[in-house]
This record gives sequence, C-alpha cells and structure tokens, in this order.
Amino acid sequence: MSERKVIAFFPEAAYGPALNSVGIAQACEALGHKAVFLTDPGMTGVYSAYGFEEHYVNMSEPMPAEEMARYWTDFINGHIPNFRKAPIDQLDNYVKECWEAIVSTAKWAQKELPAILDKIKPDLICVDNVILFPAIKQYGKPWVRIISCSENEVHDPDIPPYLSGMSIDDKEGHARFQKRFEEVIAPIHADFNAFLGECGEQPYPLGVFFEESPYMNLLLYPDPVKFERRHPLPPERFHYLQGCVRTDKPYEIPQFKAHNDKPLLYVSFGSLGSGDVELLQRLVRAIGKLPYRALFNVGEHVEKYTDLPDNVIVSNWYPQPSVIAQVDAVIHHGGNNSFTECLFFGKPAIVMPYVWDGHDNAMRAQESGHGLRMDRYDWSEEDLARNLAQLLTDSRMGERLERTSAAMRSRKGPEDAAQILDKVLANA
Repeated sequence: MSERKVIAFFPEAAYGPALNSVGIAQACEALGHKAVFLTDPGMTGVYSAYGFEEHYVNMSEPMPAEEMARYWTDFINGHIPNFRKAPIDQLDNYVKECWEAIVSTAKWAQKELPAILDKIKPDLICVDNVILFPAIKQYGKPWVRIISCSENEVHDPDIPPYLSGMSIDDKEGHARFQKRFEEVIAPIHADFNAFLGECGEQPYPLGVFFEESPYMNLLLYPDPVKFERRHPLPPERFHYLQGCVRTDKPYEIPQFKAHNDKPLLYVSFGSLGSGDVELLQRLVRAIGKLPYRALFNVGEHVEKYTDLPDNVIVSNWYPQPSVIAQVDAVIHHGGNNSFTECLFFGKPAIVMPYVWDGHDNAMRAQESGHGLRMDRYDWSEEDLARNLAQLLTDSRMGERLERTSAAMRSRKGPEDAAQILDKVLANA
C-alpha cells in the first residue's frame, strides 16, 4: 500500500452508483486509506450509515433535505406513463428531461466544488456520474471515472447505443436510435458545451457529456456479459471490475404463512421504481397464485399493499445483497446493482426495465443467457408463470450462472478496485 491518502468519492445522487461506491470505499479503508463522500444533500445519511464522512454539494437550488430527497422520486413518478414506451420513444420526454436536469446539476456543483475540494484536500477523486464536473478535472489531483451503468456508456460502433436497449445485431436500429438521440439532445448539449467553455474546457462532440479519465476508468460489467468491441478498451486505462458488491447487513428469511418449502423470489424495482405501485400490485396478485414465496421491495408505499397473499411479504427496504444471496430467482428493473448482484450470486432473473440503462441491461441479460427480458406491462399471468418456471428449471442457464458467479467471486471487485486506486495514488 502507498501511504495513507484521502480518497473522495462523488457518485451521482442515486442508490445504484452510491452503493457501488460504498463497496469500493470499504475496500479502500481496509487498505488503510481514508474514504470520504461528496454528495447531493438529498442523499444525506446514506454514506454516514456506513461510517463515512459526508460533504454536501448543492446540485440544484438549495432546499430542505427532505424536499431535495423527494426531487428524483417525484420526477420518476411523473414519468410513469412514459415507462410503457419503447426506449426510442422515451428520448423526447424522459431522457430529454433527465439530461436537462443533469446538465443543471453540473452547473450548480461548479459553484461550490472548488472550495469543498480545497477543504477536503483529497489525494484522489473518484466520480461515478454521466457528466463532467470541471472542478474535479481541474483540481490538480488524479481522478478516476467509475462507470456503474451499462458498459455501452463508453461508445463503440459495433455495440448498441447507450440507453437503446437494442440487440447487438440490430445495426439499422442502432443508427436510427443514435440519430434520434442526437436530434433531441442537440440544444441541451450546446448549452453544456457553452458551460464547458466558461470553465476553460474544450467542447465535446455531439452526444458526449463526459470524457474518459487519463488515469483510470473502472467498469462494473463482468467479463461474461461484456460486449465484443471493434475497438477494445486499452487495459492500462480501463478495467472491468467484475461487479462491485458491497458488504451489507445480514438478513434472515422470515417465515411465510404459506409455501415455506417452495422456491423463494425477490422482487424489486429499486427505490425510484417502487413508485410504479400499480405494476407491483399486479405482480403481487399474480405471484400470490403461484407455488412460490416472494419478498417484495415496495419502497415508501407499504401502506398501499393490503390483503397480501400468504406467500408474499413486503417491506420498504431490504439489505439487497444479503437477500439475493439466499433466493432462487429475482425480478428486477435492470439497475446495475441488481443486474450485477444477480450475476455475482448466480441467480437467474426476469428483467422488466422501464428507463435509462435498465433497457440495456435487460437485453444484455437475455442475449448473454443469464436471464429473461420481459415487457414491463404487456404480459399475462401465464407468461409470468412460464418465465419463472423456465428460470428455475433451465439447467444450461443455471450452469452458466454458476460459472459467472465463480469468476466474479474469484476476482473480488471492490478489493480489485481498491488495489487499482492504490496504484494510481502511488504513481501520482
């Protein structure tokens, strides 16, 4: 190990990137370094719950923490009708508004980041976001980009465009999606380039909001599902972490009123996706008729789930890695935490995406033979029963998942990341 250094982590204000960074930070501290977190006030308490310092960066008009915490929840809930649309048809509504908000966060962060960095004095900064924060690039210390979303966030002409959810073979679809994305994003991108100019940075090509770090870029995608690129990423600057599963609280599976000897399912659409109460209630009713047990993560909406079937238990939160390790199959939204945790623990999954890179991860799970992609709304109870039965009986998929799990566990992603960051510090 190099001498004790301060490593600042700056994940975007969402639980997926946040908890991935927690896993890496835990491993960095095990090496003897000090990890701290830069965070939007809306994520207050997330990192301190794991024992880390939190330093707050306003990324929008300052407001009470409770109001800030609700911003993205309200944003997602307002777009629930758009979840029924194909990815290309979400570009001029959900995706457009997301990028407008993301660019705004970068502008706001620039007001406070220089002073906050001067206060923390980090020796290394790790950013898990989809946009550049100029103050971090210009601080004068090494910075590392963490790519916790789908691997295709880093473009290659032979793989599907980011956010498209398209098959690797649909080349015409790739071109059509990219063309429409650039049309929708053009005015937002021009505004961001103007901001970069004000900060003394060069403009980015249309559609690009972040550059790769010259020091190191860490991708969470594991080898068994990564894309075959026309231009392989140079290993001296890009490293696949094979997932980055954090250490979380243990969880004891409760007793169910029925089917205690049957396969156990875990159903979660993440903290934001839990707002789609109608869909989750439909799944509760459908699974209630099947010979399984199921744990449902329903977020802050627990009171809306009444008269539950005897084989279903709901909660507002679960220590997800501890739960997934013990279940037989998972239904999730394609968030990168859920995606990589299922692979890490060798659990088959039905992926029902609704936005962002969930579409990409759903297609990747299916095309790589690690799960099934299922439309979020266009399904019958018979479809669900058939797909669950396939997950639980497909021996080839099970064997593939066992191999993937063994490979990921042998690599120990968080420890791997910490060793790499230690080397970046030693060479600084």
